[in-house]
Amino acid sequence: MGFFEAFGGLALALLGAGLAAVLPGIGSAKGTGIAGEAGAGLLCQDPSKFGKVMILQVIPGTQGLYGLVVWFFAIYSMGLLGGGSALDMSVQEGLRYFAACLPMALGGLFSAIAQGRVAAGSINILAKKPDHWSKGMVLCITVEFYAILSLLASMLMIINIG
Repeated sequence: MGFFEAFGGLALALLGAGLAAVLPGIGSAKGTGIAGEAGAGLLCQDPSKFGKVMILQVIPGTQGLYGLVVWFFAIYSMGLLGGGSALDMSVQEGLRYFAACLPMALGGLFSAIAQGRVAAGSINILAKKPDHWSKGMVLCITVEFYAILSLLASMLMIINIG
C-alpha cells in the first residue's frame, strides 16, 4: 500500500482545512495592512479620529476569523478533536473535505483584500467628510456579505459530508 492510499484522504482533508485557515488569514493581513496604511496617514493629521480609523481597519480582519472557524469545524468533523481516528479516511472523503473548505479559502482571501481597499477608501471619506464616515462602513459591509457567503457555503458542505 502506497503513501496516497495510506494517508491520501487525511492529507487532502487537512490540506483543505489548512488552506481555509491560512488563505483568509493572509487576505486579512493584507487587507488590514492596506487600511492601516491609509489610517496612519489620516492619524498624522488628526489623531482624534483614531477610534473610527481602528473600526475601519479591523473590518477586513474578519475573514481570518471565519477561516479559522471553518478549519476548526472541519477537523472536528473529521474526528481529529473527538478522539476518533481519521487515519482510515478514504481519498474520496478527503477530497470532499478539501472541496468543502475551498469556498472559505478562496472567498476569504480575495474578499479580505478587496475589503481592505474599500476600508482605505472609507478612511478617505472620514478624512474629507467626517460626518459621512458611516457610509464607508456600509461599503465595507457590502464586501463582508460575500465573505459570509463563503463561510456559509463551506460550513454547509462540511455538515453534509458526514
